[in-house]
Amino acid sequence: MTWSIALLALLFVGAGVLHFVMPRPYERIVPVWLPNAALLVKLSGVAEILGGLGLLVPATRQAAGWGLILLLISVFPANVEMLRLARAGHATRLWQAGLWLRLPLQALLMWWVWRSAVRISAGG
Repeated sequence: MTWSIALLALLFVGAGVLHFVMPRPYERIVPVWLPNAALLVKLSGVAEILGGLGLLVPATRQAAGWGLILLLISVFPANVEMLRLARAGHATRLWQAGLWLRLPLQALLMWWVWRSAVRISAGG
């Protein structure tokens, strides 16, 4: 196992656990057009934990990588909503700038998962 896989696994498992330890911040950024924010936060938390653990097992690494990439795509609207709420709430410019930077970082995180788990596991 590479340091990259270990770090990704830690990142996703840790983030997934936070969905259960402190769900309110996550629930607040679920876009209003999606139903049952509390359930969606729990489901995404479970997906992050399972995906992170799946990265640690060579036999499930590639599937976990694809699952995490799909998860990152599916939660992107929450990142946009977080920025929208910050702008509407007149958050500091620094906070808003960080949230703007977070949007392309989501793509970078997808690339990191693909590079570390999907491409490598596929033999590329």
